[in-house]
Parts: sequence; structure tokens; C-alpha cells
Amino acid sequence: MGFIHKVLRRAIVPIVIVLLGASSIHAGRISNVGTTAASFLEVGVGSRAIGMGGAFVAVANDATTLYWNPAGLAELTGAEAVFERIDWLADIHFNFFGAAVPMGAFGTLGVSINAMTVPKDKVRTLVYQDGTGEQFDASSIAAGLSYAFRLTDRFAIGFNAKYISERIWHESAASFAFDVGTMYHTGFEGLRIGAAISNFGPDMQMSGSDLLIYHDIDPLKLGNNDKITGNLETDKWPLPLNMQFGIAYDINFGKTFCLTTAVDAIHPINDTEYVNVGAELNLFDILFVRGGYKAIGQVNGEQGVTLGCGLQYRLFGQSMIHVDYAYADFGRLEAANRFTLRLNF
Repeated sequence: MGFIHKVLRRAIVPIVIVLLGASSIHAGRISNVGTTAASFLEVGVGSRAIGMGGAFVAVANDATTLYWNPAGLAELTGAEAVFERIDWLADIHFNFFGAAVPMGAFGTLGVSINAMTVPKDKVRTLVYQDGTGEQFDASSIAAGLSYAFRLTDRFAIGFNAKYISERIWHESAASFAFDVGTMYHTGFEGLRIGAAISNFGPDMQMSGSDLLIYHDIDPLKLGNNDKITGNLETDKWPLPLNMQFGIAYDINFGKTFCLTTAVDAIHPINDTEYVNVGAELNLFDILFVRGGYKAIGQVNGEQGVTLGCGLQYRLFGQSMIHVDYAYADFGRLEAANRFTLRLNF
């Protein structure tokens, strides 16, 4: 009974946090889904974070923090790299690579690349509905450079600058964006607070050879040039700006296991506000079991339960290798499974 009482007493903080976060959802807000460009930037990175329901902005202590909160780079004690390949929804492929190197008093430097690709498909028209004999494909790429440093022993700040490019067949668009994050250790046992603003940058606009047209300026005038070239102008769309605030709390029970609970409140410009909650159980610093729930309060959302697990092992007595798996339910869109490999040097 004493052990159970201790667990309940120490878990009261994250429970209250979850309740307060859930109560802040505005159920009546109109959704803005489909009003931004570069939607691939909203696909979360890392099986560990996804297994915890995407509640990671205050956990952020591995190389995937390059995506979630650049300030978390200051938490790293050694160089780390992460690799991930996902068979995403609708046969889309998603790949991520990130690496970070602590430089002592000079902070921590990181680089990342995430790319989403679509398999080739037939070009169809009203006349040639079975295909013209040509094929098209599409891709989206973001390359980032990150830097974080500690202002005090409890407070860190981080920045990420990234180049963004999207292409579909002969049309393309490019932009750049910035992320800013903070991480604060409260000093109250294992309580941490994190916040991040992601994808702040100029709008994107598609252009390319397929938008070139020939136009007759005055079809009623004989002898004029009826092959004046022009460009069809597409609309500009903003990047998926996102503001995220999170709290994480560690409950340690000796050297046997540690329970990390986390909750994030998210305010995107292209959807309703929502809350992510998650937890990770660390057993003997070898086996990790995770669970969470994503997008609580989101209007017409398809996301929900997430589960995950992980193993870490010291390779050749020096480097640490982490293998993580995550399952995420997407309702009518079925589920997504992912594996992530992380290496500590």
C-alpha cells in the first residue's frame, strides 16, 4: 500500500496537467484544414515521440529534438544520429536523418533532412484517361541547421533554420523557415517545461513550365501575334506555423524504473487546438514501453491511440544503439507503423 500511495502522490502533478490541458480546448473553433503549404512538415519524427502520442516538446532529449524543440539539443551529453524511414499513408514514403554534436561551452550544433516522396503514376487527361504514356511524381524536402545553448544551468534556448522545397512533376515551390524553442528545468524533482514555435517563414507559390501558356491579347485584331507567352499565376499559401507548449514529469523509483509523463498543448494555424498526452516507462535503462493519445479535442481528427516500445544496447562497449518502434492509429486511414534507429557516440 505504501508503494501505491507513493506512485499516486507523485503522479498527481501530471494528472492535473492533463486535466488542465484538456479543459483548454476550444471545441467550437472552425477548422482551417487544407489552407497551408508544405504539410509534410507536420509529420512527426521519431518512434519514441510518436509512441508517446507526440507529447515530446518538454521531453526532447534525443536527436529527434531537431524536429520537436531545438532547445532540447542542449540536453545531449554526446554526439547522436537518428535515421528513420516510414511507409506513410497512401503509399507515401517519409525519410528523416538528423545528427547533433555537443561543443561544450559553445553549445550544440545539429543538422537534419526530412523528405517525403510519392511513387510515380500515370499522367491522365480527359482525352487519355488511361494515361498519355508519361509519368509524374512528387517530392517534398526540408534541410535544417540547428543550434542550441544554455543560458543558465536550468534554461536553454535553440534555433533551427531550414530550406523547404516542394515539387510535383514540372512545378515547384521553395521557401525557408525558422523554429525557436526553449527548455526549462523547474528544479521541482523531474518537472520540465518546453515550448516551441515552428515553421515561421514566407508563403510558398508553385511555378514551372506547365504554367506557361500562349495568349492572343486581341483576337479581334488581324495580323497581331497570337503566340504571346504568359504565366498562369498560382495562389500563395502560408507554411504550417505551429505553437506548442508542453510539460514533462519524471517519476523515479530507484534504479529499477522511471516513468516519464508528458502533455503538450498545440495551436496550429491550419486546424483546431488540441492536446497530446503520453508516457514512457524505462525498465533498467534497457527496455522502454510507451503509450499515448494524440489530438485530443481536434475537430474531425483521425488520430488517436499510439503505442511503442524500444531497446537500447551498448555496442562494442562504447556506442549506444537504440531501436524504437511506434504504432499510430489513424482511424479510417488505417494505422501507421514506424521504426527508428538512433546511435550515441
